[in-house]
Amino acid sequence: METVPTSPLQRAQGDLMRGIGKVLFTEAEIRRRVAELGEQISSDYAGLDPLLVGVLKGVAFFMSDLLRAITIPVRMDFMAISRYAPGQGKGPVRLVKDLDQPVEGQHLIFVEDVVDTGLTLGYLLRTLRARGPASLEVCALFDKTEHRLAKVPIKYRGFDLPDRFVVGYGLDYREEYRHLPFVGELRPEVLGLA
Repeated sequence: METVPTSPLQRAQGDLMRGIGKVLFTEAEIRRRVAELGEQISSDYAGLDPLLVGVLKGVAFFMSDLLRAITIPVRMDFMAISRYAPGQGKGPVRLVKDLDQPVEGQHLIFVEDVVDTGLTLGYLLRTLRARGPASLEVCALFDKTEHRLAKVPIKYRGFDLPDRFVVGYGLDYREEYRHLPFVGELRPEVLGLA
């Protein structure tokens, strides 16, 4: 017998769940892999007090969990970008929020939720390297190589992501689905493809 959602939150989550075709990475799988990445970073950066840098908004979930999984002193900061020109669809990358602290001489770990074409990440890495950090590495939870156009160095990789439109764990579709604790494939009809 199916349980009827009783609260507004349960009803809203039920509506969102109907948009998910298949769960690709469960909450437990993500939690386990993030813990492993945190352990590896803690070992590699012992005594270096690294600065985690991420781009809002999608990385917030991964960055928070990764930060808790790291057992050494670590700081974090965020950038925000826009890839859209008003009324024109996609456009060049534009920095709309810069880091709050200087990075010269710091050990940086650039944290990404998904690396797809690599173009945006390449731009941001060039921008950060120009500021003279002591080191700069990339930690990406999901690596989606099907559309890679730029070679980007990913030292810490969570999962390989198939060429599908996915949501959850910070990844969104029109600002929805970010809060889901797993990553699932969005149904084609939600995207208007069916």
